[in-house]
Amino acid sequence: MHAISFIQDLAVIMLVAGVVTVLFHRLKQPVVLGYIVAGFIIGPHTPPFGLIHDEDTIKTLAELGVIFLMFCLGLEFSLRKLFKVGATAFIAAFLEIILMIWIGYEIGRWFDWNTMDSLFLGAILAISSTTIIVKALNDLKMKNQRFAQLIFGVLIVEDILGIGIIALLSSIAVSGTVSSGEVFSTVGKLSLFMIVALVIGILLVPRLLAYVAKFESNEMLLITVLGLCFGFCLLVVKLEYSMVLGAFLIGAIMAESRQLVKIERLIEPVRDMFSAIFFVAIGLMIDPQILLQYAWPIAVITVAVVLGKMLSCGLGAFIAGNDGRTSLRVGMGLSQIGEFSFIIAALGMTLQVTSDFLYPVAVAVSAITTLLTPYLIRGADPLSLKIASVMPKRLSRVFGMYGEWLRSIQPQGEGAMLASMIRKIILQVGVNLALVIAIFFAGSFFAVRIGGYLEGWISDPSWQKALIWGGALLLSLPFLIAAYRKLKALSDVAGGDECEAGNGRATYPACATGDCGADPDFVAAGDLCAIGSLVGQYSADQQVAGADCRGHGGGGGRALAMVHPCAYADAGRLAGDAG
Repeated sequence: MHAISFIQDLAVIMLVAGVVTVLFHRLKQPVVLGYIVAGFIIGPHTPPFGLIHDEDTIKTLAELGVIFLMFCLGLEFSLRKLFKVGATAFIAAFLEIILMIWIGYEIGRWFDWNTMDSLFLGAILAISSTTIIVKALNDLKMKNQRFAQLIFGVLIVEDILGIGIIALLSSIAVSGTVSSGEVFSTVGKLSLFMIVALVIGILLVPRLLAYVAKFESNEMLLITVLGLCFGFCLLVVKLEYSMVLGAFLIGAIMAESRQLVKIERLIEPVRDMFSAIFFVAIGLMIDPQILLQYAWPIAVITVAVVLGKMLSCGLGAFIAGNDGRTSLRVGMGLSQIGEFSFIIAALGMTLQVTSDFLYPVAVAVSAITTLLTPYLIRGADPLSLKIASVMPKRLSRVFGMYGEWLRSIQPQGEGAMLASMIRKIILQVGVNLALVIAIFFAGSFFAVRIGGYLEGWISDPSWQKALIWGGALLLSLPFLIAAYRKLKALSDVAGGDECEAGNGRATYPACATGDCGADPDFVAAGDLCAIGSLVGQYSADQQVAGADCRGHGGGGGRALAMVHPCAYADAGRLAGDAG
């Protein structure tokens, strides 16, 4: 009987959702909003009668929708995309999250809501909707414009910080208090876990997927991907983190595999089905009486979302050096809340720390801002022209001078390449040290269990601890050596050592010695040696391409093979000098 009831509920959900979404598509409205309306229509709060009988099972399926939504967000995550928009994404996202959490908290306190309701409201307002924004930009044919790329960068940073917010809120909800030490501890542990998971995952998962792909079976690849997804989510839950975090991380790891496009194509139908159930389940929870009762807070929060995000994201984009028109388009494009807000609101209800009205209020605000999103994006250009026409010339001149000043202080030529090299070394050092810390954390976590295994051979607890920590140190040694070599290379760069490029006048402040091949370890660790000192020993094409380089103790070949792009800057002149 339960199976028949479940099939009946699923049939009702899919049929009504299909009809409503077709209608919304004809009206050129976001499909996500159609799912929510479908849930509202068939929900228990809508007369004359409820069409859904087994809400608990539907909620379980909705949780699968959350997993697939976050998994697909992870698949779209790319460090390369993030680095392209760089400062704009980080500054705008940080400003937005900090300002919106504060605004949401203050609005909640203004309406005399309790502390947890106000705090969760701030978190709900902090994250914009990736799904809704991408859909709106696709429909408006604006996805490839510069402001859209900036928006995508901000969304990536928001997704990462949103995972941290969820973990932090979970910790606060359990303990009931907020302390600076707890915040830093939670964020630090979360960051460490994410770094280690990404590094180890990127080393293992793409190789596994490549092996499975050799069988040329879509079924086998899909089952493997789903198994990895759910398995990693289970591991993350066992480590007392959110399933949302696990789904996002495993998606980001798979995004580095060569099978990414195929995985996205295979997982898309599964994601669409379960995410539809997720959004329908949101609609099921909308109570019209609560919406009428909280109409004034909904109106205030909606205005706060639009104006607050327009101000924070637009200001962040402008501070990062973008012009006023682009900054305004970024701010207006991000002025809504969506799936992440639903996840945060659902977290509060699951942990039983928020009031029942908060979820439908969040859904109502999301529905209104979703409706406004296409109009806000289209209206950004006319509004920017209007603002420019009424802005005092002195103020406009000041903004222009600020942009010119930012462009003037940016490193150019060799300075830009040197800064890029330094950033790369610092990132590599950070990853190596994170792995070392993770090894010692793992030793501490499993110390009691390992000690139990060692009791049969070593009875003294102090010797057991010495053996455990000695093993941890031994495992950490390769990463410590790698970090030392990177730091040594960084000190040589900071010290300004230079290699003269033959008779050419280009210098590369990257080589520790005049003879790079004499220290192959430095070359292998630093990835910095320019080809200046090697001119005359190898032909021009070998200098530039690093191909078929022999001799010089083996170090020269590796130096050329790992040559940094800065060596190409004067390739023509070097080739001429070598000749």
